[in-house]
Amino acid sequence: MTEQKSMFNLTKPLKAQKDEINYLRYIAMYQFSLKVASCLFPEDSTFFIQRSLTTNRIRNILTEDKKLFLVLRAQDNLFSITEISGQIIKNCTSPPSFRFIIKNEVAGFIREGRNAFCKFVINSDPSIRAGDEVLVVDEQDNLLAVGRAKVSGEEVKQYKRGLAVIVKRGIKNVYQDNSKGN
Repeated sequence: MTEQKSMFNLTKPLKAQKDEINYLRYIAMYQFSLKVASCLFPEDSTFFIQRSLTTNRIRNILTEDKKLFLVLRAQDNLFSITEISGQIIKNCTSPPSFRFIIKNEVAGFIREGRNAFCKFVINSDPSIRAGDEVLVVDEQDNLLAVGRAKVSGEEVKQYKRGLAVIVKRGIKNVYQDNSKGN
């Protein structure tokens, strides 16, 4: 068992079985939508998973080249999105879905991983609830960061002060792929 042990008490990455991918796809359908779930977990895709050594539950979902794709949170069994999955969600949906759109003047700060404040939010998805995983984009829909909403998509439009998004990961590089998914 010690040979399997890696950082943070997780197993080595193992190729995900079809039933495990279906399980993850169902979680994505619940958390996001059917459309986003099919973009995140296409039928012909290969993923690797890491499990907790203590509970044997899935914790990390990795891409085929073993980069962190999604994290399955223990407390609510929902996903925390990463740079890779955030870009897929952005390309799969149209603004303002799953997004807080902020002013270009603060884009550099958000890209560095700083939190987004309500007074800089131009538009947002009205279906966002406080606590949801969200994308932070600029006025041209470039992904700046991923994080967790502190306020709902409706509330953020009313507030002129306070935190809108706790940024988990700032997106340092600008992606050239602006194509939209189906």
